Amino acid sequence: MKKNLRVLLLAAGPGLLAPAGATLAQTPTATRPGLSNQSAAVDNMPLSLQQAVDYAIKNKSSLLATRLGEQTAKARVGEIRSAGLPQVNVAANLADNFKLQKSLVDFGAFAGGSSATTLTPSDIAAAQSGQTVNLGTVSIPAEPVPPRAIAFGLRHAGNTSASVSQLLFDGSYLIGLKAAKVYEQLAQKQTQQAEIDVVEQVSKAYYSTLVARERLQLLSRNVQRLDTILYQTNQTFKAGFAEKLDVQRLQVQRNNLVVEQQKAQRLTELSVALLKFQMGLPQDQTVQLTDSLSAAVVDAGSLRQRLGVANMATGAGVTGLGGVPSAPAPASTNTPEQNRQDQQTALSGARTGQLAATFNYNNRIEFSTLETQQALAGLDLANRRAGAYPRLVATAAYGFTGSANNRRDLFAFRGPDSRAANGFPNQNWFGFGNVGLSLQIPVFDGFRRKYLVQQARIQQQTIERGFETLRQSIDLQDAQSRTTLINALDVLDNQRANLDLADEVARVSRIKFKEGVGSNIEVVTAETSLREAQTNYYAALYDVLVAKVDRDKATGELYNQAKK
Repeated sequence: MKKNLRVLLLAAGPGLLAPAGATLAQTPTATRPGLSNQSAAVDNMPLSLQQAVDYAIKNKSSLLATRLGEQTAKARVGEIRSAGLPQVNVAANLADNFKLQKSLVDFGAFAGGSSATTLTPSDIAAAQSGQTVNLGTVSIPAEPVPPRAIAFGLRHAGNTSASVSQLLFDGSYLIGLKAAKVYEQLAQKQTQQAEIDVVEQVSKAYYSTLVARERLQLLSRNVQRLDTILYQTNQTFKAGFAEKLDVQRLQVQRNNLVVEQQKAQRLTELSVALLKFQMGLPQDQTVQLTDSLSAAVVDAGSLRQRLGVANMATGAGVTGLGGVPSAPAPASTNTPEQNRQDQQTALSGARTGQLAATFNYNNRIEFSTLETQQALAGLDLANRRAGAYPRLVATAAYGFTGSANNRRDLFAFRGPDSRAANGFPNQNWFGFGNVGLSLQIPVFDGFRRKYLVQQARIQQQTIERGFETLRQSIDLQDAQSRTTLINALDVLDNQRANLDLADEVARVSRIKFKEGVGSNIEVVTAETSLREAQTNYYAALYDVLVAKVDRDKATGELYNQAKK
């Protein structure tokens, strides 16, 4: 029974202990409250593999979340660019200086000196008579005056201003513009990586659905065939030409087969839910799969031309097991020696000469992503070095400042033309403005920039080392997926041949039992062997389809095929 469940359980995704098969349709259910924006599904949704992949790429919630990272990257680019645009600020301040700050002032420096001018009554009389009078000076002893605390300004003060600054030169800013574009590319490649994972998951779930559908239909045919044999045996027993034990053996076998069919049906319903989950499809939407297993197997079989043709020393060929005395005909123009070398090369973990010449590491999104990370690391290193460059900024400001003894007087906003009642100017708001350049030249930062450059250089070297590790990993995945697919195809050919043999044995056993020259035990044994061969065949079929997906992912073709 464990083998019977294998086909339905193999496609469970990471972290999900659920089967990966699927049925053609489900009974429509009521719309759930949480899906108010989606109508209840009443019709089957035709679904090919390409349609399933397209739907998943557009609607899978995890992909939608990943695409938000692209929008974040674009916003980050705008943020960096904004630093090079004019920066305009407007400010306004009000202050109530309820206790004015005082400063000491030395008034002795302004008065009480060493001399003074004298004016006598005779000088006044001479001046009144029109005579010229020369005034004299006398020395006055200086008296020391201590400094006094004086408060400057008024209690209420306010100011408003507008300032503009424009970055003229900054090495870090120029490098940041380049890094922003590369960062956006990195976000796009991360989204593509997530899409590849979704394509892989949906493809495996879809293939598992096809296998489950075929196996479920086969179980139904087995039940029908066994019902026919049981009916005929029962009639023979009633006629006195068979034993009751023969009927009971068939009944036991039929009961086991029905239970297996029921279990497969329930597991298939669960696997359809897994397919919908991988697609991001509502669970109440019924689906109708339109692709066939035969087309998928043909696609997988065609890969033999590029994987190397199996020979008598390595297993079966494309057409399955041949007769024992004869060797299968080669399916390509390669010599047997070249085929043997290719097989040995694949099994040793390397790549054949033809594939090595055509394999492009850039087909793998991981390699392209690492290249982008390397570019970012190089820009980060340049940015650290640019910290030693000067920074030049142009600035300009214009505003007004005012003061008064009370708040009401402060908001009077009296300008230069304002006059008091006595005719004196009483302006309380004054304008100011300035333009200038700000130049900053880093001189010494305690070797901080030196160590930042060292860190950036080490990070760049780490990524460069990662390329070799990634190449080796890709080579291993390539050889592993190639060998796994070859083995899976050989096993499938073998299981197909076993299935044909088991089916023939079961057919002959039924005929012999019907004609009275065979035993009931022989029929039961043949039917049991047939079901085991069927289970093994569909397990091998699923293994081939999964190996095909893994092979396409290893060569970087999975995403391109999904985009067709």
